[in-house]
Amino acid sequence: MPATRETAPPTRTSARPGHRAVAVALLAAGHPLPATAVTLLTAVLAAATGRGAAGCAVAAGAVALGQLSVGWCNDRADLRRDRLTGRPDKPLAVGAVRPATVSAAAIVALALCVPLSLASGRPAGTVHLCAVAAAWAYNLWLKRTVVSWLPYALAFGLLPAFVTLGLPGQPWPPLWLAVAAALLGAGAHFANVLPDIADDLATGVNGLPQRLGARRSAVLAALLVLGSAAALVLGPPGPVTPYRWVLLALTAGVLLATGRGRGRVPFLGTILVAAADVVLLLARGAGPL
Repeated sequence: MPATRETAPPTRTSARPGHRAVAVALLAAGHPLPATAVTLLTAVLAAATGRGAAGCAVAAGAVALGQLSVGWCNDRADLRRDRLTGRPDKPLAVGAVRPATVSAAAIVALALCVPLSLASGRPAGTVHLCAVAAAWAYNLWLKRTVVSWLPYALAFGLLPAFVTLGLPGQPWPPLWLAVAAALLGAGAHFANVLPDIADDLATGVNGLPQRLGARRSAVLAALLVLGSAAALVLGPPGPVTPYRWVLLALTAGVLLATGRGRGRVPFLGTILVAAADVVLLLARGAGPL
């Protein structure tokens, strides 16, 4: 998700790319790094709550399909903008895969996501599909508004509920876990758009980070992500163990080191913090949250 540079549409040649090249380009258009990170986070969270191997696989599969549908929807919706700003990292923008192929992939992934989400039970499935709907709403509309952060916060905040509602008795997750996930999602939004703010403004995307500017958005991203880690440290009942304080300090160090970087470095730092959050969560021990 990304001085306007007027560029011509990608040059089309008579030779069509092979099936393997199209498959690779299609995968790249699905935003594989964040999709993999969120899927792994779901699998670990499901394992920590005791959902079992089958339950973990079903939850992770539903999230993977949802993430891919969102990624493909994002690149298809941004095709005109990505061509206008000359994005060589976008397979659609450079003509490596056809728009119709990406559109079809997004719809198929979304359609498959529905029954796989509901396989965890109706309450859990409904929660996850609401999260996916929020992400699609971001791609198609809300990214251009002052509440551009809200779909991220909502989708991430609902992720723990999707996992726990699939347990026997269908319990809701503790408030501190939902708050931590929502803060992480909102922080990821601000970190993700940092390198693209100038291009976004030039092409009509005026979300909250674009209105605040790169410097303030970078500070806000770090504070939100640090708040997520703090919620995991301070939220659970009982005394805070020393190694949790150490992990929180390391989290702050990662944010400080990556927050001043350029390009996708701040976003990669957010993913590292998400991994630290998983460690903080697992430090509580296995079993229901």
